[in-house]
Amino acid sequence: MTSISVPEKQAKAFLSEVFTLRYENLKTFGFQLSPLTNREEGLRLSFRLSRQFPNAVVVWSQGYFFGLVAQSEQIPNAALWQVALENVQTELSDSGDRTWSLRQLPSPQLTEEVIAQLAEQVLRVTRPFTSRLVYSEKNIEVRRRADFGRELVHQGCSTEVHKEIHAAISISASSRVTFRGTLADFLANHPFRNRPQELLIGLKVEDIDSGSTATIVELVGVLGEKREQLLEKASGATSRQALREAPDDQPVVGVKFGRTSKSVYHYPLAALRPCITAETADPFDVDYGYLLKATKINHSDRQALIQQYRSEAANTLGLFGLQLRKSVNTFENDSLFWQPYQPVDSTQLLFGNGVTSTGKAVLSGLSRGGVYQRHERYCVRDGSDSQPIRMTVLNLFQKDTDIKPLVEQLRQSLKKYRFDSLLLAENLNSRNLPNSQDASGRAQLDELINELMVVPTDIFLIFLPTSDRGADDSESGSLYHRIYSKLLRRGIASQFTYEDTLRSTPAKYLLNQITPGILAKLGNLPYVLAQPLSIADYFIGLDVSRTPKRHLAGSMNACAGLCLYGNQGQFIRSHTESAAVEGEEIPQRFLEVLLPASDLRGKTVLIYRDGWFRGQEVEHLLGWANAIGANFILVECIKSGVPRLYGLDYKVRQAQILRETMTLNAPDRGLALCLSEREAILVTTKVPENVGLARPLRIHIRPEGHQVHIHSVLDATLKLTLLHHGALKPPRLPMVLHGADRLASLRLSGVFVSECDRQFWL
Repeated sequence: MTSISVPEKQAKAFLSEVFTLRYENLKTFGFQLSPLTNREEGLRLSFRLSRQFPNAVVVWSQGYFFGLVAQSEQIPNAALWQVALENVQTELSDSGDRTWSLRQLPSPQLTEEVIAQLAEQVLRVTRPFTSRLVYSEKNIEVRRRADFGRELVHQGCSTEVHKEIHAAISISASSRVTFRGTLADFLANHPFRNRPQELLIGLKVEDIDSGSTATIVELVGVLGEKREQLLEKASGATSRQALREAPDDQPVVGVKFGRTSKSVYHYPLAALRPCITAETADPFDVDYGYLLKATKINHSDRQALIQQYRSEAANTLGLFGLQLRKSVNTFENDSLFWQPYQPVDSTQLLFGNGVTSTGKAVLSGLSRGGVYQRHERYCVRDGSDSQPIRMTVLNLFQKDTDIKPLVEQLRQSLKKYRFDSLLLAENLNSRNLPNSQDASGRAQLDELINELMVVPTDIFLIFLPTSDRGADDSESGSLYHRIYSKLLRRGIASQFTYEDTLRSTPAKYLLNQITPGILAKLGNLPYVLAQPLSIADYFIGLDVSRTPKRHLAGSMNACAGLCLYGNQGQFIRSHTESAAVEGEEIPQRFLEVLLPASDLRGKTVLIYRDGWFRGQEVEHLLGWANAIGANFILVECIKSGVPRLYGLDYKVRQAQILRETMTLNAPDRGLALCLSEREAILVTTKVPENVGLARPLRIHIRPEGHQVHIHSVLDATLKLTLLHHGALKPPRLPMVLHGADRLASLRLSGVFVSECDRQFWL
């Protein structure tokens, strides 16, 4: 990304999308508002204040506002900022009768965190990045865009006294699929245009002026009723023009920016454009699979894009006195990068009969040792054989596809791992049921399943048509979730196979994936880590999933799921909350039910939260830990907006790497960039180059909880990804979170089991 000096002999090199900042003699100012503002108010006000002056930006931090002015400009005085504040209040729809007064700070002290915020705000307001069109057809286009965010990089000693903290910016390349016209055009040409609420609620859209994405949460009226009110508050040129020209009967929508924002902003349809997803692509007669291919960025293109974006960012930040330095790399910041002592796939796993094998040889370990632990139903007692696995087959393929060979091969595969099986009921030939969208067809399907369940069975093998993959959002829902829920309520496991998977995947590879998963779904434990993780006694994953209600404007469902694992990665129990929760905060009463004192008293527990801890969750967790005498290590696991890491191939010429000789490649699985003692960016997957580049996780240890070394958390996180018994390819998330995420998502789809000792979701 820039020229770097390197040693003559360097075995491996890595760099990141994180660029540190250097600065001096900045033109800064600060002020406080009365009455005081909370975080959400502060963020809203700061962004809008940043648009009041062409060469000044404002951010909010810890109750104070801090500003940065371009080097060529004078700092506006307090009177001008007061006028700007009054203008912003007029724009806001929910400020009511409240008015703020401004008190300027005489000599504001800006931390590195505030400097990083200011740099991010400069880029957000000025939007210096050039988008690149890579695909355009039938009003759909795919563009390369820059993603960016603020970072802090801690360097130096582990003590706070000697540590250096540097403000930084991350810059990444991404692709966005959008409609070329406006949301008004999208609605006018859609077959559901007469049902705007059904079509628009929950739709992801882009603000044409700012490029920010949002979600429509409600319809708030028509433009004829709100035109003048919206014109007073419109700040973008496109929005103002759209408000003047759009017809009176055009709907006005309320949108939310970000998952946690409570503020709703009103927009005319002509100021927004829809983001294209698999669900919204069909009316445009485009192949969404082809669109997805167009979004993939190969390594060389990604390298060129980031160099371009870095140059554009550096030019803009330079106007404000901020110098963008080279990316954080192993040549100059080697101590910040971490890798496990041995490759993750070389981690030893423990199977039955004391057999060990590595993470890349799971099938060999199962063949030699069998499963680590059998469910009590399948245990051998008094010298007699164990109970066979009772299986029922249901074929719902729409075409005449022979599934008999696969079923027989599955039985042989189970026998290879020391499990006998018994076919109790067979429906091997394709059954031409009416379309599942039809009520009579769904009724007939329910009757068929009830007939097959008359004889007690352990697991249903169900073969579904490919068309059912995208049926979750339809009025009737998918066959998958309908059957899944019906069986689960009776304590029966299920294994689904889609027709396109069966046709495109050799039976050997398909069986290698599903056979261990079937065993785990039935309560067996195929394998665990050979060596216990010393960091904690138990590992817990917490997740909240939510989805917009498409027919109830503005309302949301949210459901919490939990998975509990032991320190060898052995699955113990899962729990799903029966009721929806508000927002994304898990209430105190639920947390105490999810974390029983009988199991955790006196123990050290590492709790992974999918995303950031919300609201008072940390306070409630620590209160509960204190009550039961436990130590809770609180770890946030963030999936989105995380800068990528890279491997680097290079040619040495006089100990200099020239820009044109640097070649980026995929990072090693397990590579991490430690931004501080509590935060790191971790690569948990390895993907083929034609698929793209691995998306890392952000691992953050909350300071309020029990403290451990970040390297220990990274090591545990990687090893916990090895325990997906339903797939040979490890998931991106540690299994404790992968399972919790799956549980909460299934709950939203109507599949609910309050507590279970089997991994039925695999």
